[in-house]
Amino acid sequence: MADELTPAESDAAAIAAGPEAEEPEEPIKQRKNGLYPGVSDELAENMQAGWADTELRDLKPITQAAETAARRAALSARFPGERLVVPAGNLKTRSNDTEYPFRASVEYAYLTGNQTEDGVLVLEPTADGHKATIYLLPRSDRENGEFWLSGQGELWVGRRHSLTEAGKLYGIPASDVRELADRLREATGPVRVVRGHDAGIEAALTDKVTAERDDELRVFLSEARLVKDEFEICELQKAVDSTVRGFEDVVRVLDRAEATSERYIEGTFFLRARVEGNDVGYGSICASGPHACTLHWVRNDGPVRSGDLLLLDAGVETHTYYTADVTRTLPVNGRYSEIQKKIYDAVYEAQEAGIAAVQPGGKYRDFHDAAQRVLTERLVEWGLVEGPVERVLELGLQRRWTLHGTGHMLGMDVHDCAAARVESYVDGTLEPGVVLTVEPGLYFQADDLTVPEEYRGIGVRIEDDILVTENGNRNLSAGLPRRSDEVEAWMAALKKS
Repeated sequence: MADELTPAESDAAAIAAGPEAEEPEEPIKQRKNGLYPGVSDELAENMQAGWADTELRDLKPITQAAETAARRAALSARFPGERLVVPAGNLKTRSNDTEYPFRASVEYAYLTGNQTEDGVLVLEPTADGHKATIYLLPRSDRENGEFWLSGQGELWVGRRHSLTEAGKLYGIPASDVRELADRLREATGPVRVVRGHDAGIEAALTDKVTAERDDELRVFLSEARLVKDEFEICELQKAVDSTVRGFEDVVRVLDRAEATSERYIEGTFFLRARVEGNDVGYGSICASGPHACTLHWVRNDGPVRSGDLLLLDAGVETHTYYTADVTRTLPVNGRYSEIQKKIYDAVYEAQEAGIAAVQPGGKYRDFHDAAQRVLTERLVEWGLVEGPVERVLELGLQRRWTLHGTGHMLGMDVHDCAAARVESYVDGTLEPGVVLTVEPGLYFQADDLTVPEEYRGIGVRIEDDILVTENGNRNLSAGLPRRSDEVEAWMAALKKS
């Protein structure tokens, strides 16, 4: 990674811009131990000139421009007469002077399609609705040297769109975000902001907003995503299709994972996610052997052994932030043992019951209840818990081995719509356009003395992404086999290819 410039160059912007800029409000931050002592007047002058015009003049709106406009219109209708502020967020430091890869807030990306750090969407109230403005950092300034002296200048981190270009792409007039805080401080009338993403914007509004009102805004934007539009459904299918290919990649290299560790599986899937999408949608769970009993095993540093099961829970995130969330529990050597198959088939049966319960007009809880009933019946049948089944379900005794809920909403967050009201989500009714996961599991911990030894250390989860349709549902991840015999045949075919 290249060295940035020295502290002596923190005044270089003033040198380059001339006397009127000798005392910049915020000196360009530089590394302490850089190798250059400063910038000569000659170099500063040289760096100002000789650059081609790179303005992009033939830009067309982003694919989802019509959808984002419709979402802003719905937001405007819900909060008439109020100023609405939705920040993208800022870069977060990973360590010292390196940052985590930036991911814009879901609310901001949902309403704009933009993914730029420091961006802010503002809806200003008008007589007949709102006027939307997207506030962004403009192109790096070449007159004051920012573009090459600042660690976030374009020669360091890449070209930004000009404000004119951004306006064309997103269908929203664009302004300089560096002027926004002052404007917001002077704002009058009711204001709401999506909190938790931009401390500077929140500070500018500190005397104008309330936590209760801001929470209402966040809840509305969360519930707006409960039903996906056609663009979103297509993106989710794209994410799932890439995820299917990622699972195939993993099966083909299981022998190499055995020679190394779970990290080989993680890296293999990550390659597919980065080549075909933006990233993984969440930390991949590559849990081999007893690690499969740890629900969110993301250390992925354990051994991969023939005879064990591999629980792979992973999803590709598209360039527009929509993520898949799929789980398969695979025999590392390609064949389930008798006890592994017994447990796997019980989970498969439970998932079948859960998927069948995903219907328009049905209760959200129905698929969970259906899957839990099947798992409880098997636990009673195997003698692991004393029946009758109704008693076990009433007391929740099956949860020692089923542990988690059977699914969740899916979209731009892997656990999407999390701020929605309980009555709209868990206690709500399914309708066409809802996308959720169905993912029952059984987990027998390695140290669980209440079950026979042959069960211990076996964890099985099967998870698919289900779209509610007008007449029932569609399994978006049907490209991956689920039945145990089909999984074995699929793995055998891939290892030969």
